[in-house]
Amino acid sequence: MFKSFLNIFRIPELRNKFLFTLAMLCIYRVGFHIPIPGINQIELQKQFANIVGDEKNPAGRLIEYVGLFTGGNLRQASLFGLGIMPYISAAIIFQLLGTVVPSLEKLQKEGETGRQKINEYTRYLTVGLCVLQAIFYVSYLSRSPDLVYPEYKGQFSFWMMGILGMTTGTIFMMWLGEQVDQYGLGNGISLIIMAGIVARLPQAVAESVRRFNANQMGWDSILMLVVSFIFVVAGSILITQGQRRIPIQQAKRMRGRRVYGGQRQYLPLRVNHGGVMPIIFASSLMLLPTFLFSQLSKWFNYEFTRGLAEAFTAGNYIYELTYVVMIFFFAYFWTTVQFQPKEMANQLRDYGSFIPGLRPGRRTAEYLEQVMGRITYVGAAFLSVIAVIPSLAANLMGVPFSVSAFLGGTGLLIMVSVALDLIQRIEANLVMRNYSGFLGEKGAKIKGAYV
Repeated sequence: MFKSFLNIFRIPELRNKFLFTLAMLCIYRVGFHIPIPGINQIELQKQFANIVGDEKNPAGRLIEYVGLFTGGNLRQASLFGLGIMPYISAAIIFQLLGTVVPSLEKLQKEGETGRQKINEYTRYLTVGLCVLQAIFYVSYLSRSPDLVYPEYKGQFSFWMMGILGMTTGTIFMMWLGEQVDQYGLGNGISLIIMAGIVARLPQAVAESVRRFNANQMGWDSILMLVVSFIFVVAGSILITQGQRRIPIQQAKRMRGRRVYGGQRQYLPLRVNHGGVMPIIFASSLMLLPTFLFSQLSKWFNYEFTRGLAEAFTAGNYIYELTYVVMIFFFAYFWTTVQFQPKEMANQLRDYGSFIPGLRPGRRTAEYLEQVMGRITYVGAAFLSVIAVIPSLAANLMGVPFSVSAFLGGTGLLIMVSVALDLIQRIEANLVMRNYSGFLGEKGAKIKGAYV
């Protein structure tokens, strides 16, 4: 495998793409540590450390989720503090609107020109979301004591530097991701998120070692982390590569005295069609009742409100059950938005292909929808197990959520998925130039698992 890795540097084009991608990620990490002027970073980190240290505080979970899914970090008021989430949110909004707004649906079908127009609209919406989120964040900093230096408090320049700095940082991250898409290897936005997770892994390992030396974690907790790490890595590879292959038969056509077509091909349907998006949606939505019931228990100190606040605390049975239900809901919702069986059936009919035993058109669309619904159930079940592992480790084994989220949960799932995509792109470039592939063995390729 090491010899195959060296093959990357023997191909000038592939070497340049790899080094360019690495340079863009280094620029991202440099900008990650550029602070916003006027903010006491030491006091800010102390305050957020106390919030994150409280495992039952919903604000601490929110901060961890922002750092996990966006490539940013609210605990460090830097130019890239908001991360890439505003751009991802804008892209998801337009993707969802494309199914209900006829003008956007028409643009999606116009090919490259339509996609460029939608990308332009996405950038405009990203700027608006960045400004809105930056205003809330700077407002929180300005209201908190000791976080802003006295000479900056109440100054219009402080607000402008904070809002413009964080907005510009997110737009610059978006530009970095687009440059990686065009000139580098892999998906730029996904690599930025992965780089943020990988950069936090040493802290998670160091925290585990510190707690073990201080007798705050035992061998059972370490064993739980190792087992969950192996399980998530193996399961992520299986579920990411897993696909259901639908046989497709091409119709035979006569041209002169020759017969064309008639080949048998396969239509691959991914088991985990939504990727990690159902977990992101469910996690974000579950923060709302947690915040709401927590505030209600403070305002109205009744047994009913205290019971609701306790029930929707991370680690509680009702919270985890609702979390799993939300993951299943968003898994099917995202598959419904992304997967269009009617359009796929019409395309098969137009190209003269059909599924053996099924009539083209409506019957084919119903069959594809039925198969996709069944395999989505399997993918959603796996995502649910991945999502509850950090909470189980945090509550049963005393492992902090900041550790379990990276070494045995969603963060590890994101890293494995992005790494697999990157390896497949490298392997495609190597095989195209008559190299043996990234695995290093002749004929060995990274293939999907068929179910």
